[in-house]
Amino acid sequence: MARSSRAEVAEKRQAVLDVAARLFRERGVEAVSVAEVMASAGLTHGGFYGHFPSKEALAAEACGHAFGRACTRWEALASDPGGEGFARLLEQYLCAAHRDAPGRGCAAPTFLAEAARDTPGGAVRGAYAAGIRGLAGVMERLLPAAVKRRRRERALLALAAMIGAVSLARAVGEKDPLSEEVLAAVRTELAG
Repeated sequence: MARSSRAEVAEKRQAVLDVAARLFRERGVEAVSVAEVMASAGLTHGGFYGHFPSKEALAAEACGHAFGRACTRWEALASDPGGEGFARLLEQYLCAAHRDAPGRGCAAPTFLAEAARDTPGGAVRGAYAAGIRGLAGVMERLLPAAVKRRRRERALLALAAMIGAVSLARAVGEKDPLSEEVLAAVRTELAG
């Protein structure tokens, strides 16, 4: 049997990260087994340790991977020549579609509890903090040009409000009108 090329190994690792990031965001790290991640990626459980030393390492990399994708999407909005990136972000982030699809959504609300429960200096907490720093940096560039003073503080405030709103809306549940009310209130306040 021929050994896998580096490209094939990298492709398989990417598939595992994609699946893990989605499943962990949907159900949480504890609720998803390594075997389930590997099977969903079309690989055998036995191959897991060829890619990652532990489930914790996978969770940290999946968290960082998901944040990286979010930063890429936000960067595209920040480079909007019309300066409407922040308004578009608010519409895309603070909506029912984002609330209802945690597996495809931002890592910030979904990995929040995982990072908070991780040990001080833990890998997931570190990946989460790095991801938040990345989003905060992009948020500074996304804010409207009129925001000149205390830009960093306003970026952090907007980021915290958005993450909190999505987290609350998901916790309340899509069938409760309060869920949409929270999203709409934060969207309106940040847009104003």
